[in-house]
Amino acid sequence: MNQGHIQLSSPAYELGENETDHSDLPGLLEQAERLGMPPRAELWGWGKVHRTELPLEELAARCGRAVLAGSGTDPADVDALVLCCTGFPGDAETHGGFVQAVLAGLGTNNHDVVGVTLNRCTNLLAGLVVARSLVAGGSHRRVLVLTVDRVTDEARRMTGFALFSDGAAGCLVTDGAGEYTLVDTATAHDTSRMDWSEEISSELSRRVNDTLLTPRGMKPSDIDGVLHTNVFKPVVTMKELQAGFKPAQLSLDNIERVGHCFAADPLINLVDRNREGRVRHGRHYLLAASVPGSRVGVLLQRTPAESGH
Repeated sequence: MNQGHIQLSSPAYELGENETDHSDLPGLLEQAERLGMPPRAELWGWGKVHRTELPLEELAARCGRAVLAGSGTDPADVDALVLCCTGFPGDAETHGGFVQAVLAGLGTNNHDVVGVTLNRCTNLLAGLVVARSLVAGGSHRRVLVLTVDRVTDEARRMTGFALFSDGAAGCLVTDGAGEYTLVDTATAHDTSRMDWSEEISSELSRRVNDTLLTPRGMKPSDIDGVLHTNVFKPVVTMKELQAGFKPAQLSLDNIERVGHCFAADPLINLVDRNREGRVRHGRHYLLAASVPGSRVGVLLQRTPAESGH
């Protein structure tokens, strides 16, 4: 198959149903002090967090139903589900029931299912790499990709790099018409620096940029928008600028409005940018996520207006 025909369609997200201002989170200032962070909300991007009382399978299913409804896709027509999570609940004895509950919530029991974890907050984009390969290989035509996560210990809702929210995000990867051409994907790793104590590497981001852009005669300045993770403003701004991007290309508003929804952030930011009318036909957008030792990038092109989509 011509991989240029692979499409990403109907991105959607579901946030935790309980919205809380950061100032109402117990122990936040004490945690900031322990981390050596000045208590300046505007500096870090402290704003709202979203918490859920729902089980993860219900949050994932709600998001998946929104994706399918947005694309007009019958659940029975989906060939595979790529399900991503930083920490799937339970163990091998309960995972079958978890998958069964997600599928039942989607209205089907006939998907191939691939689970993606261990990639931390790059899980969703790693899942898109898998989905693209499934469609490009011709074994599947419509792959639903979902990521879902929640904080299980409120004492860990804030870390030294982010204020976490509960949420889910997803999209379809298909061989048919869609809102975005999934142009290419790229990954870069430094396996000696994957420990959580290490810093995010801008060098890995530059390697991903080179893989995605150089063969197409593009430069970082040709990207209309970078849809990155919603980690604290100084962290993401410094690292993305070091990767070669400019401030105007970044997606910073959702750091305060949404918080860091684990791997879901790039799609959340794409959906919101489109709602604001800031996704332009024919232009390129980069879904990007970095964790210590890894960077994943997914290059999209918004379908040109003349194509009728």
